[in-house]
Amino acid sequence: MASDSRLLRTDEEDGVCCLVLRNPPVNALSQAVLSELGAQLGALAADPKLRAVVVGGDGANFSAGADLKELATTDPTSGPELLRRALGTFRALAELPVPTIAAVHGFAVGGGLELALACDLRVADDSAKFGAPEVQHGLLPAYGGSQRLPRLVGPAKAKELIFTGSLVNATEALRLGLVNKLVGSGQDLRAARDLAHTIGQRAPRAVRAAKRAISRGIELGLDEGLALEAKLFVEEVLPSADLVEGLRAFSERRPPKFTGG
Repeated sequence: MASDSRLLRTDEEDGVCCLVLRNPPVNALSQAVLSELGAQLGALAADPKLRAVVVGGDGANFSAGADLKELATTDPTSGPELLRRALGTFRALAELPVPTIAAVHGFAVGGGLELALACDLRVADDSAKFGAPEVQHGLLPAYGGSQRLPRLVGPAKAKELIFTGSLVNATEALRLGLVNKLVGSGQDLRAARDLAHTIGQRAPRAVRAAKRAISRGIELGLDEGLALEAKLFVEEVLPSADLVEGLRAFSERRPPKFTGG
């Protein structure tokens, strides 16, 4: 990888990939960072061996969001196109077929919060602070935050956080359901990787089907969601070799060896 890369990719065992932002001092989401992230996500989406992705930040913070200095010098007429590209990148992260986990420490605010929200799960250390301060800069959360945050913490709390631009600490984020797991200082990336490797050891087709059932089904009525679940079970899970292996391993009282088949 080029030495001037703003994104470090590490491929690990069990089909786990780690993407770590490297844009000091606060891992601002500049256009260059978003472009690199988009390119990596495009490659990952086409990888049949991929089982889980971890997104983290180098240095003292996960990400302080959009690069406001860059935005201040950007031609306003290019705004819609820049927004379209950024939304496409965040959508690509949200729609990866495998589970994604944000490893958060320090600030995850503005676009940084939205990056974490685009992941399926969030692990935070006790230094983490979350917030949507866009209104303090004459902006609104436009990378998906106004839609994903209320779906996670409820509309009333999301409105409070967005209308005031207030920050919440890691303990409060855990209480709100914004964070799945809280760990000690500096342990967020390790804990997220451990969780990713646990997922990586599960039946890949079943995990992918479960993600689709939840992510798509939550936007549907109950009957439609149940129909989607049944369809995925019949078309994706029942024909899989991993189902045979899983049942055989259970009867033989041994750990299963899933291949993704």
